[in-house]
Amino acid sequence: MTASRPLRIVVIDDNEDDVLLLREALEELSGVVLMAAAADGEAGLDCLEDCLRQEGLPDLVLLDLNLPGRNGIEILQVLKADRRLRDVPVVLLSTSNLESDVNRALAYGAESYLSKPARFDVLQDELQRLVSRFRPGAAEEAGSAWG
Repeated sequence: MTASRPLRIVVIDDNEDDVLLLREALEELSGVVLMAAAADGEAGLDCLEDCLRQEGLPDLVLLDLNLPGRNGIEILQVLKADRRLRDVPVVLLSTSNLESDVNRALAYGAESYLSKPARFDVLQDELQRLVSRFRPGAAEEAGSAWG
């Protein structure tokens, strides 16, 4: 990824309100493009296949933990098992902040875990941190904060 190209993000989340908030928050950040949003894991996998064929891989996937059908952990396992997709960073999102959920997400290969905040300004701040982390050269600087 070059510094001139925007950070490309795919969102996989079944909650329309959460997707709308994520979309609005991402639109306010500079250097970010929301490539696509999918409402469940299967649609998310299809979306990533479409990205591969058309625009190239996203730089980041925001994946909800509690999806209908296959949950976020199951989709994460599929992504990490696919040689074409395994290097795409995945951040799991959830309303849960249980340590067991966080640990499980990280154990299966998520780069980070974000408990969905109730306030829009907090969401913006969290997304800005993520965007900064996944910009070129930024991973080393912010890695300890997102563990």
